[in-house]
Amino acid sequence: MTAQPYRFGAPVAREPVLHELPPLRFPNQLITVHLSLRLDSDGAWRARLLFLEPGAETRETAEIFCAPSEAELWEAVRGLPEHHLRALYRSLA
Repeated sequence: MTAQPYRFGAPVAREPVLHELPPLRFPNQLITVHLSLRLDSDGAWRARLLFLEPGAETRETAEIFCAPSEAELWEAVRGLPEHHLRALYRSLA
């Protein structure tokens, strides 16, 4: 039987970290896409998308990504087709 480490309290929530994703290309526009990723106090990884358009206000989703590990969260982000990213961006207009 292996010993389990004793943990003092819940995991500490971290400040969000921004990761740049490939941009969305529209006919006359290039939209920068960032992923805001953080570890929540309950130990889950959560993330939201930010769309940065030159000369306009930043648009962002709610924390639509949630996973028990960072690797699983990135798998979900990478599995999101570009047409879904476009639809999310348009829905925030």
